[in-house]
Amino acid sequence: MTTRFYHHWRDVPKDSWRWPNFSPAEIACRGTGAILIVEAALDQLQALRSRLGKPLIVNSAYRSPEHNRRVGGAKHSKHLEGAAFDISMANHDPASFEKAARAVGFLGFGTYPRSGFMHIDLGPTRRWGEPFPARAIPFAGDQPPAREHLADSRTMKGSGAAGIATVGAAGIEIAQDTLSDAQSAIQPLIPYLDTLRWAFIALALAGIGLTVWARLDDWNRGRR
Repeated sequence: MTTRFYHHWRDVPKDSWRWPNFSPAEIACRGTGAILIVEAALDQLQALRSRLGKPLIVNSAYRSPEHNRRVGGAKHSKHLEGAAFDISMANHDPASFEKAARAVGFLGFGTYPRSGFMHIDLGPTRRWGEPFPARAIPFAGDQPPAREHLADSRTMKGSGAAGIATVGAAGIEIAQDTLSDAQSAIQPLIPYLDTLRWAFIALALAGIGLTVWARLDDWNRGRR
């Protein structure tokens, strides 16, 4: 396996880092800032990230010997070799995560439900730890079906048309009452206003009909 060591993650040349969803700071030792880049391990981590389609929160990756002792890590921990990662399960279903990790080639698994993370490494094949409890509410899919925006809703459009038409009809009626008391010169306009009022009423009814149809159609499509 190709490996590279740097005393601090800031020393990693930017043009040599080829794992787009992770940064050297995430992979470096939390205690010293040193980093051991194991390309095969990072390739698998990137493959896992791509397979799951959502972020991996890395709690711990490479550990220097002194930091590993400080945190009580195993004497021969794979973290010392830069070949292990502790990943938070805050945004993952543990069962689905483990299945995906196995699919991309990880072999060692340690589960820590009380601390909320899962250890994965390049092997050898083994497994330890307590099982994660079943979640009361399972995670939704990474990309749930898009709901239509409220402004684009056919129901809202129909309701809006009905509302505008109702206001228009009421306005015309008020105008008729006002003009009936006006000068005789503008009274010939009153019949036309009556026609316009009925047009608004027809539009209101059409809007109400569209609203009812859209709501029923949305129910049939499972959109609400």
